[in-house]
Amino acid sequence: MVSAWDAGDAAAFSEEFTDDATYVIYVGLVYTGRRAIEEGHVPVFEKWQKGTRMSMLVREIRFLGDATAVVLTEGGIGKRTIRRDKVQTYTFVREADGRWRCTAFQNTRKNSLFIRMNALSSPRP
Repeated sequence: MVSAWDAGDAAAFSEEFTDDATYVIYVGLVYTGRRAIEEGHVPVFEKWQKGTRMSMLVREIRFLGDATAVVLTEGGIGKRTIRRDKVQTYTFVREADGRWRCTAFQNTRKNSLFIRMNALSSPRP
């Protein structure tokens, strides 16, 4: 996914998803299906995020059997400095050909004010 994003390649990016995947971005827009994910990313790569790169830090991988995994990441996109200002949840499935593809994606923008407020109000160990 990162390589496809960095290349600005909507077709390659969408190939990382199942045919019936759901893809939810932080503003609440939902794409359903690989074709919609590809079509939705063409203007992203040609206009809104042209020339950006992706940074992804995997925080947790949880296997829910031999063919399903939930992956929690922190990530972001940018041209020079890339802040990991979002949290993503991916659900991957192993398809019949043995390849892992994402079947569900949720992206949430971090809110630094609420994160600080929560840290201040949480009990200290």
